[in-house]
Amino acid sequence: MAQVKARTERTYTATPEQLYEAIADYATVRPKLLPAQYSEYQVKAGGVGAGTQVHWKLQATEKRVRDCLFTVSAPAPGTLVETDANSSMVITWTVGKAADGATVAIEATWNGAGGIGGFFERTFAPKGLNRIHDEVLARLADQVK
Repeated sequence: MAQVKARTERTYTATPEQLYEAIADYATVRPKLLPAQYSEYQVKAGGVGAGTQVHWKLQATEKRVRDCLFTVSAPAPGTLVETDANSSMVITWTVGKAADGATVAIEATWNGAGGIGGFFERTFAPKGLNRIHDEVLARLADQVK
């Protein structure tokens, strides 16, 4: 099994602090960021930053639905890491400084399948997930105005 990685990044005019506060708010802001591919979103514990536990279903493709239960940690300033209890998926959110504001990057990694199925997963899954995460990041711009 090879590790599969999808990474999406966007630059904002908001401050790093405003962006981090928004992405760490799983109770109020995060539900507003989720496009139609997400369903059954529910905060199970916490709600802001590290210690939060959140559930959702992600319709990754027409036939593939992931049932996710993430626990959130904050291992470094400006970073949130979501670790899925139901799979090997880890999603890392990183807020950084930019010349005229800040950047937010979302990087998802997981252990892919082997064989020919794994080849197709490594080839196409990152592109699909990047499209979904790009929409999430676009919606984030609306929340930090």
